[in-house]
Amino acid sequence: MIDYTKALTPGIQAVPESSIKEFFDIINEMPEAISLGLGEPDFVTPEHIRKVGAASLLEGHTKYTQNPGLPELREDIAAYLRDRFSLEYDPADEVLVTVGGSEAIDLAIRCLVGAGDEIIVPTPTFVCYGPLATVCGGAVKEITAREENGFRITAEQVRAALTPRTKLLVLPYPSNPTGAILERTDLEAIAEALKDTNVIVLCDEIYGELTYGQDHVSFASVPGMRERTLVVGGFSKAFAMTGWRMGYLCGPRELVSHASALHGYGIMSAPTVTQHAAIEAMEHGMADIAQMREEYNVRRRLLAQGLRDMGLRCSEPRGAFYCFPYIGDFGLSDMEFCHRLLQEEQVAIIPGSAFGVGGAGYARVCYAADREKIEEALRRMKRFLVRLREQKE
Repeated sequence: MIDYTKALTPGIQAVPESSIKEFFDIINEMPEAISLGLGEPDFVTPEHIRKVGAASLLEGHTKYTQNPGLPELREDIAAYLRDRFSLEYDPADEVLVTVGGSEAIDLAIRCLVGAGDEIIVPTPTFVCYGPLATVCGGAVKEITAREENGFRITAEQVRAALTPRTKLLVLPYPSNPTGAILERTDLEAIAEALKDTNVIVLCDEIYGELTYGQDHVSFASVPGMRERTLVVGGFSKAFAMTGWRMGYLCGPRELVSHASALHGYGIMSAPTVTQHAAIEAMEHGMADIAQMREEYNVRRRLLAQGLRDMGLRCSEPRGAFYCFPYIGDFGLSDMEFCHRLLQEEQVAIIPGSAFGVGGAGYARVCYAADREKIEEALRRMKRFLVRLREQKE
C-alpha cells in the first residue's frame, strides 16, 4: 500500500479545501435557488470582444505566443495602466501576461515566499493568498480588517505585524468580500510603515475598475513604492471575461523577469485566442466598463439599502460587487445561517468565515445579478429573518 502522506508535501497537506467550493457544490444541486454567491459578473463578455476572439480562432491563430505574451497586448496593458492609474511599466520586460489574475498571484508568491518567510494577509479576504504561501513553506500572519474602520487595514496594524522574517504584504483592494477600498492617505501611511524594510507588496487590483464615488488608487503610484510593488490585474471583472482566463503581473523587471521565467516553464504562454480578445478589450472596451459599472452601482445601492431595511448592519461597499452584512445576531454561526437560508428560502450567499477568521459572523452577498433577482432574494431573506427573530423570542 502506498502511504500518500509520505508522497505529498507537508505544505500541500496543510492546505484545506475551500469552504466556498463546498458551498457551491450544494448550490449546484439546487438549480431553483437564487444565487448571490458566485463572484463573477452576470454580464456576457461584450460582443465585439467575443467576435475578435472567434475571428482569431477562425484565422488560425493557434500557435504559442512569446512567453510573456503578445507584444501588442503588453503595450496595451502598459498604456492602460499609465492612463487609468498613473503607473509606468516597460512592456518589454515589466508586463507579464498570465492565465488569469490567479496565475499572476501564484507566480508572485512562489517567487518571493520560501520556508519560514512571513506573509501578511488581511482578513477577511479572498481565499487564495494564504494557501499558496503555505504550499511554499511560508507562515501566514493575518491582520483583521474591522467593520468600524470600513474593513480597511491600517498602517498601525501593518507596522505591528512586521518582523525580520516578513517577506510579503498583500493588499487586495478593492476587497473581495467586503467591498472596501483603501484611499490614498491609507496607502501613504502604509508606505511610511514599510519605507525602511525590504518587504515586497503584492497588490491584487482585479477590481480596480469597480469603485463607486472615487477612482481606485494603486499602491504602486505612491512615491517610492513602485520599486517594492507587484501589481496584479486582469480582464475577468472589468470586462466580464472570467472564462477567458486572462490576467497580468506588472512590476520592476528585477522581479517580473523571474516570474516570467517560471511562467515559461509552467505555462509556456497564455492562450493565444484570449490574448487577441484582450487586445480588443483594451483598445475598444472602455465604454463597456463604464456601462457595467453604472449598472453595478444601481444594484449596489439596491442591495445595501435592502439589507439595512430588514435590520442587518451593512457597511457601505465602495468597490468590487459585494455587500458584507453582519448576520451574527441570531444565535447561529455564519455557516449555519447561510445553510438554512439556502435550504429554507433557496437564496445562496457565502458565509463570511470562508474568507478567514475576520469574516466570522458576516456573509458575502454579491450584486452581480440582475435587479429582479436581487429584489426577490431580498424578499426571501426578509421572510427568513422574521422567522429567526420569532424563534429567538
